[in-house]
Amino acid sequence: MKDLKDYVTTIPDFPKEGIMFRDITTVIEDPEGFRLAIDGLIASLKDVDFDLVLGSESRGFVFGAPVAYAMGKGLVLVRKKGKLPRKTISESYELEYGEATLEMHTDSIGKGQKVVIIDDLIATGGTTGAVIKMIERLGGEVVKICFVMELAGLKGRDVLKGYDVESLIVYEGK
Repeated sequence: MKDLKDYVTTIPDFPKEGIMFRDITTVIEDPEGFRLAIDGLIASLKDVDFDLVLGSESRGFVFGAPVAYAMGKGLVLVRKKGKLPRKTISESYELEYGEATLEMHTDSIGKGQKVVIIDDLIATGGTTGAVIKMIERLGGEVVKICFVMELAGLKGRDVLKGYDVESLIVYEGK
């Protein structure tokens, strides 16, 4: 049987020279690769007490939805600014060149609810850091953060210090 890492395609020099792009779409496209990823995320939550799964646009939806379904939990969606129809809370964060804003519905998380964040990738930690701020402003508690892949060289874990973070695959570089 292949390892989850075997389903990730690495593309050298994309989007620019010197970058090793880790393409997770090949994990999603392969039934066995996708199953390994979802099963790995579920296994990482085996002994975790939580109420909700939160997925960030867009691959957080892809990985979060089957985990929420399999574990009998609701799924909270975090979207780019302007995509959600009801009253929202928002948080902006820095990108390499500029800023981005994420939003979630204000009634998605109640006070005291325990939340697991699931996403495809941790790089700099900016997206997840913004998500944590929104969860906590709504009174929720982040009990675990799970990623399929981690680019350890970008030090995203530093932004998430103090939280229980687990990645199924860790690449040492950027």
